[in-house]
Amino acid sequence: MRSMFSCLVVLLTTTLLMPPVLAEDVSAKDLVRQAVDHFRGLTSYSEMTMIIHRPDWERSMTMRAWTQGDDNTLVRVTEPRKDAGNGTLMLDDNMWTFSPKINRVIKIPSSMMSQNWMGSDFSNKDISKTTDIIDQYDHTLIDQQEQDGHQVYTIQSIPHEDAAIVWGKEVLVIRDDWVLLEQQFWDQDGVMLKTMKASDIQVMSGRMVATKLRMGKLETPGEWTELQTLDIQFGVEIASNVFTLSNLRNPRE
Repeated sequence: MRSMFSCLVVLLTTTLLMPPVLAEDVSAKDLVRQAVDHFRGLTSYSEMTMIIHRPDWERSMTMRAWTQGDDNTLVRVTEPRKDAGNGTLMLDDNMWTFSPKINRVIKIPSSMMSQNWMGSDFSNKDISKTTDIIDQYDHTLIDQQEQDGHQVYTIQSIPHEDAAIVWGKEVLVIRDDWVLLEQQFWDQDGVMLKTMKASDIQVMSGRMVATKLRMGKLETPGEWTELQTLDIQFGVEIASNVFTLSNLRNPRE
């Protein structure tokens, strides 16, 4: 999804199984760019389950998602029945939601991008997965080590002073096959507030994919949201009307 779900974001599927990257051969910004592109591909279609866990309850939703390039994403809930039809559309730098219960398309203002998405621990910004992390941050490689036969790079990303970013910094842990293993979110005072961790990495549609992404706040360890990828296909053909407000309201795909 464009986060969990911005949160995740372009490599062709034929370039997936690449040899390990040497730090001196690629910049920290290139590593971030490759990880974002790898997660989304040129186009993709996926089916996912989102589990929202709290100490005294847990609920799940099944979703379908379409992405195209860096900026276009459509996510639609299919189950449970009471949530079916709820959708989110990201188009360029804009986000809209649709709820069948009120039959309204609502544009999400920039002031609400840090709010929770569908009651989860992912924010609207996490799900939008824009290229802000690439273009509006300065990236520095701060660690490199071998792990399970892979080179793993730790990158510190600090937003530009004039960027409209709420975080003081983000720290990304990226494997040499472009899988984003972890993303940390730190406030302006240097305190880590939340983290997204990847697990259950396997080949899907010809590339390595972390099929589980868990987001949680450090101050409430018993609360978390996990996005589980059930199926994903890269390089799919997507109709021109998919990423439209009309399709968000009245599905035709």
